[in-house]
Amino acid sequence: MAPRSLVLTATVLLSCGALFSAFVPAPLARTSVSAPAAFSAQTAAALSAAVLVTPTVAFADDSSVWIPALSAVGAGFAIGLAAIGSGVGQGIASGRCIDGISRQPEVADDLRGVLLLSLAFMESLTIYGLVIALVLLFANPLIK
Repeated sequence: MAPRSLVLTATVLLSCGALFSAFVPAPLARTSVSAPAAFSAQTAAALSAAVLVTPTVAFADDSSVWIPALSAVGAGFAIGLAAIGSGVGQGIASGRCIDGISRQPEVADDLRGVLLLSLAFMESLTIYGLVIALVLLFANPLIK
């Protein structure tokens, strides 16, 4: 097992190195005015990140695409997480119910009723995620 994991780790590292070496940095434009020494690349990155996350950028003009784009991403996360969570919960509950029925077949009717009720509640959470996703996509309250 160890040689296989070492080979896989080395392969991933080499492929990541090849991927990163494929990107060529853009040439720097030379200007006559030199920037102060304290203004480094990290400072420029921090300032640009601050500008990008400023909420007023989304409302800069009527043709702004930030809110619809981020709403689509939020809708994808809402329905995806709701479906994943509900699917995992339903799978665990169904498995435990089958285990209980196999151990005590005489209580199968009681377990089946409780299982169907709990599956309905779990599915309602998925429907809530779908409703949130549809609101974000088609009736977004954040868009003027």
